[in-house]
Amino acid sequence: MRADISRFSGAVWRTSTYSGSENQNCVQVTDGVPGILPVHDSKQPEGPVLVFGTDAWGSFISTLA
Repeated sequence: MRADISRFSGAVWRTSTYSGSENQNCVQVTDGVPGILPVHDSKQPEGPVLVFGTDAWGSFISTLA
């Protein structure tokens, strides 16, 4: 699901531990929203947010490992 960044005003974004640090292309996530994991691109801080269910995000991450 795609959401507007304003839906997450006041959220504290952190760089995902899965992002590479070599080229500053970072995925940022915010915690504290029950049942979902909001994700956005650090290069577009006012851009859209992709919202994943925590189960879907866990499945995605497990395929990367």
